[in-house]
Amino acid sequence: MAKADYYETLGVARDADEAELKKAYRRLAMKYHPDRNPGDKAAEERFKEIAEAWEVLSNPEKRALYDRFGHAGVNGPGGGAGGGFGQGDFAEAFGDIFGNVFSEVFGGGRRGGRSGGSYRGADLRTVVEIDLEEAARGTTVEIEVPGHETCTACGGNGAEPGTQPITCSTCAGQGQVRVQQGFFSLQQACPRCRGRGTVVESPCKACSGAGRIRQDKTLSVKIPPGVDTGDRIRLGSEGEPGQGGGPAGDLYVQIQVRDHAIFHREGKDLLCEMPVSFTTVALGGEIEVPTLDGQVNLKVPAGTQTGKVFRLRGKGMPGLRGAETGDLLCRVQVETPVNLTAEQRELLERFATLIGAGERRHSPTTSGWLDGVKGFFDRFTS
Repeated sequence: MAKADYYETLGVARDADEAELKKAYRRLAMKYHPDRNPGDKAAEERFKEIAEAWEVLSNPEKRALYDRFGHAGVNGPGGGAGGGFGQGDFAEAFGDIFGNVFSEVFGGGRRGGRSGGSYRGADLRTVVEIDLEEAARGTTVEIEVPGHETCTACGGNGAEPGTQPITCSTCAGQGQVRVQQGFFSLQQACPRCRGRGTVVESPCKACSGAGRIRQDKTLSVKIPPGVDTGDRIRLGSEGEPGQGGGPAGDLYVQIQVRDHAIFHREGKDLLCEMPVSFTTVALGGEIEVPTLDGQVNLKVPAGTQTGKVFRLRGKGMPGLRGAETGDLLCRVQVETPVNLTAEQRELLERFATLIGAGERRHSPTTSGWLDGVKGFFDRFTS
């Protein structure tokens, strides 16, 4: 079954602002929350859909990807909600997304984390622009990635060397506390340790207790042949470092292929407009055609008309992961001679006189058009 549109799921317009999204999410989440619908599987599934839509649309970056690419933009490895919710995802939606909104309703603390204070690092995204030739052959580019590295002085725990974080006495190291609000029983981030489960009494001087320091890095990214605009390359564990021993996030490199001066890309095929002289298309001949692999000769039959498309098989873009290579489509554009000399003009005028008597035989396109015009007017005069 196809996924429902996230905007339709929340019942908002596509241009809804953050306040409208939050209002719609609160209303629907309260209506379909499992605590209010015990044993109702349909309500539980509806709540999962609502939480998934909110998780994407409340994040400006994910929302931009969704607006452009639909569910495919937020699908894939590390892609977030687009892949659907399982039991673990549902628990996270309940504890993180839903709890975050309800903490505002009931005056709770900050957004909590997982038990034990272990957090996966955030994913990072960057855009790399390459030429069409690079997309065809594949290339390796170096990118500068702003980010953070685990503090070597404290090992990432935020405590001054020689000391250790202590277990939070408020949540007993769980990172979360349970708050009863009427018929709701909610888990919220512990207000003392902010979801970590531990408290640093002597912060590390090197990182001010953050457990990480700012550290830009240079990465080499291998781009395979055949990539297209919008394709993403995932670099595992090259995102933000985790906290409390959690794994690092991933880095997603999104490809942007620059427009080309000669070729227009349509999937794996390339299209080029090929200017051909009047005499060549009339008499026939051979012309040189540019391809990504160099020049090739193309035979143009006598009488070729403008708009005729010649297909050069295997001269397009390579397919990703060994898929079949595309074709090069050359569309003929007949050039009208300009800046004629007196002799050239005289010869063309003589040619026009000679061809005039048999114009319909020599101009099939014009003849067919004139027949169509005559039939059009005959319908109104008969």
